[in-house]
Amino acid sequence: MLNFLREFRKRFSKYTHTIEVLISKNNILENLKEYKSKYSDFLFAPVLKSNAYGHGLVGVAKILDKENLPFFVVDSLYEARLLKHNRIKTPILIIGYTMLKNIQNYNSKNFIFTVVSLEELQILKEKINKDIRIHLKVDTGMHRQGILVSEIEEAANLIKENRHLILEGVCSHFADADNQDKTITLKQISEWKEAVKTFKDKFTYIKYFHISATSGVSVIDKEFTNLVRLGIGLYGINVTKDEKLNLKLALKMESILSTIRNLEKGESVGYNHTYSLEENSKIATVPTGYFEGADRRLSNIGVFKIKDKFAKIVGRISMNMSSINISDISDPKIGDKVIVISEKSEDENSVENIAKKANTIPYEILVHIPPTLHRKFINRF
Repeated sequence: MLNFLREFRKRFSKYTHTIEVLISKNNILENLKEYKSKYSDFLFAPVLKSNAYGHGLVGVAKILDKENLPFFVVDSLYEARLLKHNRIKTPILIIGYTMLKNIQNYNSKNFIFTVVSLEELQILKEKINKDIRIHLKVDTGMHRQGILVSEIEEAANLIKENRHLILEGVCSHFADADNQDKTITLKQISEWKEAVKTFKDKFTYIKYFHISATSGVSVIDKEFTNLVRLGIGLYGINVTKDEKLNLKLALKMESILSTIRNLEKGESVGYNHTYSLEENSKIATVPTGYFEGADRRLSNIGVFKIKDKFAKIVGRISMNMSSINISDISDPKIGDKVIVISEKSEDENSVENIAKKANTIPYEILVHIPPTLHRKFINRF
């Protein structure tokens, strides 16, 4: 497979992509620096799960690999192995559930596994006979995964019964940290503090305590937390609106005009003819549809950007194609560049504004950009 991929890249080295996802290396590094400067009491572990939030797992890891970070965070062992194959040196925390047989078959000194239940810990205690690094998840109120605070003593005993279980960290996760009302978050913090105190009483060598992702960084206490899992903020989106941060979007998605035609008033565009022209118009197609990450909910309401002007999406977004009204664009030509997702936060087609129009969150827009699209890593936009 690897030889096939190498040969494929070689044969297609001159291939011109109709869609490109541009990633700014400088913006990612500057966003990390901004968080480190603003919240200097904490260590930061970049979250690279879900293809680095659509930005490209391996490419982003390579940008950050020399930053002397405690570890990267991925969801699965599969992602961790991809990073290992690409010679990433930074340790990798697998935050999602990993089956026992995969831990046994693919353990590595650079991998750290998250234990998400007392039952899983019991199995590991019985079956593991080689050293594995673990972080133990505590349920402080999210109620998806993790041991209860009342189960910590039992969990501690299980860990101590198998010398191969190396407890390197304890973690949890906020359920509502991006809400201005901090009632739920403060309740979780109270549970977390109790958990941390108990763990510190039972273990003297735990390196990392982390409950917060990007959205909770402004409410955590350095006495009980020493690390933040930096996800969406790393890529330039500020989810803590009460905090002023100089963040820069790290992703831009471009395509081209592929056809241009003049249609008359009253004619309709696209599947089911959901859009009828109110006047004679110039309509263009862009070879980017919902498979490529143009959210179908933007049909008839979203925009793309061409020559510094916004062109409305008309008709239903198709699987691999969208139509836009370019009547106001001067001298359009086939092959002209189209910005599908803008790197400028104020633009109508920035990730956050797209998410608002689609009645969703920026995370979803980003992770729906498929891994098959070409990602080009540049210094600056």
